[in-house]
Amino acid sequence: MARRLGAALVGVTAAAALLPATAGPAAGATVPTPQSDAFYQAPSPLPVATPGTVLRSRPVTIAFLGIAVPVQAWQLMYRSTDAQGQPAVDIATVVEPTGPAPAGGRPLVSYQAAEDSLSQVCSPSYGMRLGLEKEESLMALALLQGWALVVPDYEGLQSEWTAGAQEGHAVLDGVRAAEGFQPAGLAGAATAVGLWGYSGGGQASAWASELQPAYAPEVHLAGVAEGGVPVNVGDVADLVDGTAFSGIYLAAAVGLSRAYPQMNINSILNPAGRAMVADIGTQCILTFAPLYAFQRIEQYTVGGVNPLNLFPVQAVITTDALGQARPAGPLYIYQSVNDELVGHTDVDALVHHYCSQGVTVDYDRDVLSEHIILAVTGAPGAVAYLADRFAGKPAPSTC
Repeated sequence: MARRLGAALVGVTAAAALLPATAGPAAGATVPTPQSDAFYQAPSPLPVATPGTVLRSRPVTIAFLGIAVPVQAWQLMYRSTDAQGQPAVDIATVVEPTGPAPAGGRPLVSYQAAEDSLSQVCSPSYGMRLGLEKEESLMALALLQGWALVVPDYEGLQSEWTAGAQEGHAVLDGVRAAEGFQPAGLAGAATAVGLWGYSGGGQASAWASELQPAYAPEVHLAGVAEGGVPVNVGDVADLVDGTAFSGIYLAAAVGLSRAYPQMNINSILNPAGRAMVADIGTQCILTFAPLYAFQRIEQYTVGGVNPLNLFPVQAVITTDALGQARPAGPLYIYQSVNDELVGHTDVDALVHHYCSQGVTVDYDRDVLSEHIILAVTGAPGAVAYLADRFAGKPAPSTC
């Protein structure tokens, strides 16, 4: 059943009101950018370590809507695996509320924020220290339940936006890192884990759910809440090309090509295209979305070619599409039928595919929202779903 706007706004407002505040870095201290912060620099050479191994850590103060909140928080750099199976490192923020753990132990929610950008200055780890991460109020809904959070910079150090395998590995290894990080006080691999994310964060959560059985089978995954999921980035690109959201296509192509150089997009760019890549490749979505609205990809390519018609690009898009592995589940998937960015037909098909594989799926097709609104109105349903899974209640199915 679709969750209504009023309930969502009440929940988010309560999250802001119930978290008491103290002075913090946003009140005057300077937070260095990731580019100027040695913590973000990968060790060279990378040490030999299993995925999920914490390579460095530090305590940090998290700011909530401009003020610090009473939580314990740390940043971790941990070993992971990139989109092509090579060793990599990623950053995550672990947040633990100061109150007592829920009965039965403190669960861990990996919250995938929709970074949807091409620079580390857009990363959740940096934004949370500034108090500018746009999804902090949704994260607070989880903290109010007494759950610990791990918030990964799942695009990696090179901001490889839309590279699903990179994202999924970073999510799962972030969970491993948090579980093994002794100051967080979790129960190791026995910790009940939930995944939650919307839009770009929904893609990362969905990829993690598909990769988990083979890549991280020891992770005790209690449930996954994923909304507005881009199932196939090629279909999203085709939908938004030339529209108010065309900047998303252009930026996503740059992010995906960073993970898959075999796309060789530079070979088809004209001078305007090369200038666009250099410009957009340093920007966050709040900048490039308006700057590159109502553009068509063909104006940036030699001879007006559409990259979606080229075999190397098609091959990568196929590799990057969801539905290639069976998630263990259970899953809560929420999607607007009026979504102007992520066509619901792809999500409908993915749900049908999962159901045919015997995955337990609770699918909420919302008719009263669109892409942005459902990020807020769908949040209480996601929290309620994860709460029920942590409580051991049987997972509902709409299959």
